[in-house]
Amino acid sequence: MSETSSGKHQAALLSMVVSAALAGSKLVVALLTGSLGVLSEALHSLIDFGATVMTLLAVRWADEPADDDHHYGHAKIESVAALMESVLLVLTALYIAYEAVLRLMSGAAPHDLPWWAPALFVIAILVDLNRSRALMKVAKAESSEALAADAAHFRSDMYGSTAVLAGLMGIWLGLPWADSAAALVVSGFIAWIAVKLGRDTLATLLDRAPDGVAEKIRAVAEHEAGVLRVNELRLRQAGATTYVSLAAEVPRTLPPASIEGLREELKRKIEAAVGKPDLSVVLNPVALDSETAQQKVSVIAAERGLYIHHLVVQNISGKLAVSFDVEMDGATPLDEAHERATELEDAIRDGLGGDVEVESHVEPKPESQLHGEDAGPAVTAKVEKAIKTIAAAENEMSDVHNVRVRRVDQGLFVHYHCRFAPGMRIVVIHQVQDRVEARLMDKLKNVRRVVAHAEPVGRARHKL
Repeated sequence: MSETSSGKHQAALLSMVVSAALAGSKLVVALLTGSLGVLSEALHSLIDFGATVMTLLAVRWADEPADDDHHYGHAKIESVAALMESVLLVLTALYIAYEAVLRLMSGAAPHDLPWWAPALFVIAILVDLNRSRALMKVAKAESSEALAADAAHFRSDMYGSTAVLAGLMGIWLGLPWADSAAALVVSGFIAWIAVKLGRDTLATLLDRAPDGVAEKIRAVAEHEAGVLRVNELRLRQAGATTYVSLAAEVPRTLPPASIEGLREELKRKIEAAVGKPDLSVVLNPVALDSETAQQKVSVIAAERGLYIHHLVVQNISGKLAVSFDVEMDGATPLDEAHERATELEDAIRDGLGGDVEVESHVEPKPESQLHGEDAGPAVTAKVEKAIKTIAAAENEMSDVHNVRVRRVDQGLFVHYHCRFAPGMRIVVIHQVQDRVEARLMDKLKNVRRVVAHAEPVGRARHKL
């Protein structure tokens, strides 16, 4: 049993013991005095005792974990118990009011009252005040409707005992009708608390959203960068747990990793705003009118699990022409590769609006992971000398460094860093690096791949 459950059970058990003691003492006074006010409070306390027994059973059952038949757990049994308690309170209030009216009409009055009868009710008021506060503190901390109902019972007892005490004082002052009047006041208090408790409990049983929580969550989601629109928000309360289901739209151009990061950030902020709910967040990627042709083509390819690069979109006399390289497994037969590429081309035409020229170049997908080893000092020195010799013919490139050569089954992989002027355009840098790569591969036939890293002149050398 958790610490939280233990606290709820102890509070419910203590309430049951106190209710039994109060009910017993009030019943004795009622039988000895014949006071309807005292009898009404005794009956009220007896009802409270039965309610606390229900509360103890309810909080034990509510803490049972979710199972195959109750996917959301058993927390709502507390709401059922609270509703039953409110019904008992209403029935008690009606009975007391009925007896009070009969006595007022008949003029019946209680026997002489001993001095200790009012003293007992003073003690009862103090006990009820203490238990009501203690129970409400635990009920709020654990969001326990059953304990909140128990606290309402003790609070109604306190009000009722106060009214009965006033009625007893009235009898001593020679006002025999004061006892029945006190009983009517008690029934009114009981009915008022019962209606309030029943209304709140029904709201939970009918899955009424907790006040203000939906507004907080919607505000968090709508102010989060990347969220276009919240199109579904559902909440339900069960015991201490608030179940939240949120669905929102995000641009489909966001990478999957960014969408997942956005989902986690939303969860973190919602939990910070409304506590720790049982939270489900669904982000639906949608197309935007502002998407460029390049973005649309990339998304269409990604949806089909294909990676494209060297994407070029041209406007030829008002007609779009799209070309790109698409990667597929190198072992794929031509007819299968051509079929997949054709399907992609057709999807791009549909996505861009019909009359579009689309052309793809299929190339083998790079190996996901190659196993190799350093080529050794002699090979590395030879490659570095060749790169520096070739780079010397390029006026824009300088300071070739961090040359590394790895040997794999397919040949040599060459990596190096170099510098360019800080303001030089990337397109020019890429052209220079391509020329160096082509000349190096022409000079050293076993070089399969060259990776060049460009750095601005004047900056510290980039760390590996």
